[in-house]
Amino acid sequence: MSGRIAQEYRQRWELSIPEWRVMAVLGDAGPQTQRELTKRTLMDKVAVNRACKVLEERSLAQRTPNEHDGRSHLLALTSEGTTMHGEIMPLALEMERQLFAGFSAEELDLFRTLLARARAKAEALSDDDLPGTGGLR
Repeated sequence: MSGRIAQEYRQRWELSIPEWRVMAVLGDAGPQTQRELTKRTLMDKVAVNRACKVLEERSLAQRTPNEHDGRSHLLALTSEGTTMHGEIMPLALEMERQLFAGFSAEELDLFRTLLARARAKAEALSDDDLPGTGGLR
């Protein structure tokens, strides 16, 4: 399924999965710092940085100074990025619907609850917290 999704994004919109994940967060949550994007997408800093650069180069996102923190910038979708996000979301939601078809409401509730707990734990862990990794690369 993920291969099919990646192929669809690549063919129709010339987006990688990391680029789409960043766009999805920006489209849903509004302007974010790269640090916030790293947490929200659960991707590493390098992947987020790369995705942000591509989105900026394609004029799908733009960086602006962060009024609350002069050391960081906010990334936001441009009007082109917002339009593309609006085109992709129905497809993404349909793929999600197909993926979970056949699950009961209770099963989906349990799945979402467990996923939220795992996500919260992942966000709380820093790379250095993982035993034997010495920090992930």
